[in-house]
Amino acid sequence: MAMITNFGPFARLRSDASQHVIQWKNGRRKASGRGLVFWFMPDNASLAEVPLDDREMTLFVKGRSADFQDVTVQGVLGWHVAQPDMAADRVDFTITPRGGRYNARPIEAIETRLSGIAAQVVIDYLAQAPVRALLDAGIEPLREKLAAAFVGEASLDDIGLAVVSVRLANLAPSSELERALQTPTFEALQQKADEASFERRALAVEKERAIAENELANQIELARREKQLIAEEAENDRNRAEGAAQAQQIEAEAEASRIRAVEQAKAEAEQAHMAVYRDLPANVLLGLAAREFATKLETIEHVNVTPDMLSSLLREFSAARVAPAPAQLEG
Repeated sequence: MAMITNFGPFARLRSDASQHVIQWKNGRRKASGRGLVFWFMPDNASLAEVPLDDREMTLFVKGRSADFQDVTVQGVLGWHVAQPDMAADRVDFTITPRGGRYNARPIEAIETRLSGIAAQVVIDYLAQAPVRALLDAGIEPLREKLAAAFVGEASLDDIGLAVVSVRLANLAPSSELERALQTPTFEALQQKADEASFERRALAVEKERAIAENELANQIELARREKQLIAEEAENDRNRAEGAAQAQQIEAEAEASRIRAVEQAKAEAEQAHMAVYRDLPANVLLGLAAREFATKLETIEHVNVTPDMLSSLLREFSAARVAPAPAQLEG
């Protein structure tokens, strides 16, 4: 917006580079350009200010499809003034000489014209196809159609306007119809979700069955190994028992052999000993027996010697003294 400073009967206008200012005096154009600064007399001057920057407006159009269903289109149109002098001639951009405010609403007038053109294009487009086809096609065909319509629109060229962008955000039916159209999709998605859930449950059951079978197989294998271990332990016990019995038998046989050998040695020694005593005279044997008997006695309190015993011993002793010595063989 241009800034106007009043100094009594005079005023000073200062505009930005994005504003095109036109000054008329006495019905004649005195100044025209962007970013102007000049002095003027408000009482005999007429001013117009045309914005040159890009502007955007909201687009909202409601129409009917070929099957009589309400469809709403939302988007944004970008536009700017390409010919400011031409726009000032066709649209009221005049401003007050002392305050610099618009006398009318030129921006709203331009946007109303743009909305009317866009609405006509959208309504015609929606009426050519049923709602399902429109939704399947999406917003891109309509956007291209709108862009082409604004490029060739003579009413915009006459006022020096140019549409620089067309952006559509949504093409949707009424909420009731949208829910009805979404129902099959929701049901299909729900069916897929149910199938996925069923598959997950079936997979879980299968995994649980596999786990149970694996546990059962492990139990069977453990039982088999336990049985095998018990059998091996029993076999080891039998082997140990047999080994112990064999060892005892061998030890017993060895002991028996040792006892037999000892007893045989004793018998042989006894036989030899008896052989020595076999040829001895009776008196000698009696003496040896008395001596052996004497070794077994610790004390002798008294000895009884009868006359018969004494006479018998004397006779035997005398006979032994007079007995001739055995002859020696000459070689």
